Amino acid sequence: MIFPTLWCPLLTHYDDQGRIDAQRIARHLDFLAPSVRGFLVPGSTGDGWQLSDAEARTLLDVVIGLARERALQLLIGVLRPDADAMQAFMVDTIAWLKQRAGTTDLPDALRQAATLGFTFCAPHGAALTQDDIAAALDTLLAVGAPSALYQLPQVTGNEIAPQTMRTLAARHANLLMLKDTSGADRIADSGLDKVFLVRGAEGGYSHHLKLAGGRYDGFLLSTANVFGAPLNELIEHLRQGRRAEADALSSRLEAVVNAVFAAAAPLPYGNAFTNANKSLDHFMAHGPGARGVTPPRLHSGQRLPADLIDRAGAELERHGLMPVRGYLNP
Repeated sequence: MIFPTLWCPLLTHYDDQGRIDAQRIARHLDFLAPSVRGFLVPGSTGDGWQLSDAEARTLLDVVIGLARERALQLLIGVLRPDADAMQAFMVDTIAWLKQRAGTTDLPDALRQAATLGFTFCAPHGAALTQDDIAAALDTLLAVGAPSALYQLPQVTGNEIAPQTMRTLAARHANLLMLKDTSGADRIADSGLDKVFLVRGAEGGYSHHLKLAGGRYDGFLLSTANVFGAPLNELIEHLRQGRRAEADALSSRLEAVVNAVFAAAAPLPYGNAFTNANKSLDHFMAHGPGARGVTPPRLHSGQRLPADLIDRAGAELERHGLMPVRGYLNP
C-alpha cells in the first residue's frame, strides 16, 4: 500500500445554524487537494472527540463523496475515550460502509469510499498500564480492518510504549501506520520499521523526515489545513537536496504556528489545534480582508474571538504567508 507523504486532519466547517457545511468543506478541499492527498476524518483538529456518532457519519458521507471526486485518500478517525466505544463506532461504520457500497466485502467497501482504513488512540487514562493499553488495542485490531494508531498523550493521558507498539505491529498485519503527536518521538527513535510513521507534532518540519535524515516517512499535521502548499514545497526541497531552502521555509512556518497556537491555547472552548487552524484558515479562505468577515463558528456554537483572528493575520503578514486573495473569493 502506498501512502501520501503529507496528510491532513481536515477541519470540520459549520454553517450559521451549526450544521456541517458541505459546500464550505468542498471549497477547503479544493484549496488543499493540489498539495495534500491524504486526510484523516474526523481527526482531533476536525472535532473528532466532540462529534456525535450521527454528526461523524454525516461528515464522512460528505467527505467520502468529495474525496472520490478528487481522487483523495482517507483514514476514518475513531476518536472515543474507551475501547468499547471505539469498537462500537468502528463496527457500525464498517456496516454502514458496506451498505453504502452495496457489498459485504470490506476491502471493496473501503475502496469505494476512498478509504485506507481506521485510526484510533489508546483508551483514556493516566493510570493504564502498557498491558491495559495493549489489550485494548489488540481487541480493536482484531476486528481485522486496515488500521493506524494515533499517539496523542495530550488527550489520552498516556503513551503507547515503543515495545508495546513493536508487539502490536508484529501481531497484527493490518496495523499499517502510526501517527505520533507526542513530540517525544520515542517510537520513531526506537527504530520501528514495520509501519508507516507520520509525525503529528508541529515544528522542526525540515528535520524529521527520512528525506532529511530523520525517522519519519511523512507528516500528518493540523497545519496542513492552512499550509498544505508550503509544506509540500518543503518536502520537495528535501527530495531535491535543497536543505537550506527547506530550513528557511520551515522556520517561517514554525514562527507563525508557535505564535498562533500560543494565542489560541487560553481559549476556554474548543481545542487549541482547531482554534488555531480555523483562525489561520479564515485568512486562507478570505484573504487579507478576513478581519472584516464574521469569524468561523466552532462545534460548541461559539465563534473565534476577534483578537485571535487579528493575531493570526498579523503573523501571516509578518512572515510573508498571507495569501493575495482567499480561496472563497472569485
